[in-house]
Amino acid sequence: MSIEQTSPNPSAKPRVALVFGGRSSEHAISVTTAGSVLRAIDREKYDVLPIGITHEGRWALVSDDPARMAIVDGRLPDVAQVAEAVDGQVALPVSPDSREVVLSEPGAAPKVLGEVDVVFPLLHGPWGEDGTLQGLLELSGVPYVGNGVLASAVGMDKEFTKRVLASHGLGVGSYTIVRPREWESEAGRAAVRERVGQLGLPLFVKPCRAGSSIGITKVKDLADLDAAIEEARRHDPKLIIEAGVSGREIECGVLEFEDGPRASVPAEVLVGGDYEFYDFEAKYIDSSEVRIPAELGGAETAEIRRQAVAAFEALGCEGLARVDFFLLDDGSWVINEVNTMPGFTPISAYPKMWEASGLSYPELIDRLLGAALRRSTGLR
Repeated sequence: MSIEQTSPNPSAKPRVALVFGGRSSEHAISVTTAGSVLRAIDREKYDVLPIGITHEGRWALVSDDPARMAIVDGRLPDVAQVAEAVDGQVALPVSPDSREVVLSEPGAAPKVLGEVDVVFPLLHGPWGEDGTLQGLLELSGVPYVGNGVLASAVGMDKEFTKRVLASHGLGVGSYTIVRPREWESEAGRAAVRERVGQLGLPLFVKPCRAGSSIGITKVKDLADLDAAIEEARRHDPKLIIEAGVSGREIECGVLEFEDGPRASVPAEVLVGGDYEFYDFEAKYIDSSEVRIPAELGGAETAEIRRQAVAAFEALGCEGLARVDFFLLDDGSWVINEVNTMPGFTPISAYPKMWEASGLSYPELIDRLLGAALRRSTGLR
């Protein structure tokens, strides 16, 4: 079969493949993140190739039109809406010997879209943020932005995040894990209910490997526990149930510089209206307020920044992460989770925290891409 070659790119600019969408329940947030990055990336410095992954897992060449990737009047964007071809399939390089991206369409010769110098994986949730895409890129020998396979996998799984953080002396809240087989037997359900009863109320039932507050239920009465578990299981068969805490929700961004990771100024999440916690609606639809910088004392700010970097290093992170904390009423800190690919949407805290720290959105993207281009793939 012949392969159609496109004309080579005459510029010397690095070519960036933005990969977004995906099969997880965070698909729409990933698309929104990609739209924001497309707006901000320096086109004088980088060529950009947007590649979307549909809900079904098809890789598609998509329109370079950020306006079509936004949340508008509560309507969530979708890769299928911005794909250039209904049946086209994009393939990233499959071996370290080639950097060529190929588009295949029914009834046509495969078309080489050119070489890619670096991949910016903007996926959230399983099948993208969890080390799976990172493993594919490692096998292909293609540089990519952000965390490697292990840090991505550990950061995605809330159980193992807490285990690693606790082993490094960092505070985590009380929790229990509900594994799939356990909930599928009556004896297992009884054991779960007994463990959960020891956590106290309120508590939060969450998918263990998801983000964007999807599938989370705040439980204030144990009579509602089973329904909350079934809701979380719609997104992940493995669950984490956490004891509620009383305190302020503070976030801190971490970014890798040439001399090591540094922490941004922290932000505070202020959930208003009728929302009891920072759920999906409060975060993305009604846009609860995020105060940047958080109103903290000097010692408190120094401590959260220290712990954020410590968490970054404990998980073996690279590139970037957002560390989410609770500042408890007694003045102690508890880490809620580590997000290894934080959102870059217009209302996302991560780029805003770095902007408040003196690094603009385009400069942040440039620094992430530059670090990825300098870093080798494979063991390091």
